[in-house]
Amino acid sequence: MIYDSEAYVVMQMNAPPFDHPFLNLDEPVIARAEDFDPFKGKMLRQGFEIVDKRTGKEVYLDGSWAEFFQEKLNGWQRQAPTIEEIEKTLEGYAALATQPIMVH
Repeated sequence: MIYDSEAYVVMQMNAPPFDHPFLNLDEPVIARAEDFDPFKGKMLRQGFEIVDKRTGKEVYLDGSWAEFFQEKLNGWQRQAPTIEEIEKTLEGYAALATQPIMVH
C-alpha cells in the first residue's frame, strides 16, 4: 500500500521476479486445479490498483497507464505534493473506475 486516505487507497502490485519459485518458463502450462499457480502462463506485469472508497469501485492501471502513474509518483518524490494535489490526481483516475469492490 502506497497511499491510504478517507477517500482512496493506492496499492502497487509487483510482478514476481523471473527467478520466483512459482515461475518456470521451461514447463508447459498445466490446467489442473490442484496445480493452480497464479503466475504460471501469465504475462508478468506491474501495476497500480486505485480504490475509491466513496463509490466502492476500483481501477487497475498497467502497461502505459502504470508507467504514466509511476512518472507521477517519481515527480512527487522530487517535489512533495499537498494532500489536495494527491487527492485531485486520484480523483481523475477514479473516474475510470468501473469494477465494484467485492472482497478487499
